[in-house]
Amino acid sequence: MSLVNSAMEKCFIMDKTTVPDGYGGVKASYKEGAEIMAAFSFDSSTQARIAAQQGVANRFTLFTKKTITLKYPDVIKRASDGKIFRVTSDGSDNKTPASANLNLRAVEAEQWELPPNE
Repeated sequence: MSLVNSAMEKCFIMDKTTVPDGYGGVKASYKEGAEIMAAFSFDSSTQARIAAQQGVANRFTLFTKKTITLKYPDVIKRASDGKIFRVTSDGSDNKTPASANLNLRAVEAEQWELPPNE
């Protein structure tokens, strides 16, 4: 078992649907979908910290098993604290090769907030 596997925690893919907004239009609504396991690596570089001070969302790398392919703009909810993350890259681009002992896929993500349910 690798350190990355031991760092994985329960998360949910948030399923997006549209619902009537009451004014003849629609709005986005999210609900918990499939449960997945993911590990989070916070980008603590100097550039990321400066950007965060200027209002840019905190950046993370999310690691999942290769069988899970997350893509922009998938939304993930971490079960332990309810934090929401939006994927900002394509998971089909970054995975370990078949010959590797690690079974990982990585995507970039930002901390995000769900649209309000009014």
